[in-house]
Amino acid sequence: MRFERITVDPNICNGKPCFRGMRFPVSRLLGLLASGETRETVLKSYPYLQTEDIDEALRYAAFLAEDETIELIG
Repeated sequence: MRFERITVDPNICNGKPCFRGMRFPVSRLLGLLASGETRETVLKSYPYLQTEDIDEALRYAAFLAEDETIELIG
């Protein structure tokens, strides 16, 4: 899967996935949405984000959730 709006740069936020080269990590947006913030409040609070950023963040989260995990019993 290809992500056009999510960038990874070791010089920005220690290489965490961010939006369009900005210092706004995808994880921050996903955390806001997970805590109950609406798209509208996020876009109002962070006017440099766009609706397409939210859409892509959700696709990115779904992509990561598809990774196979193996539970280790210790």
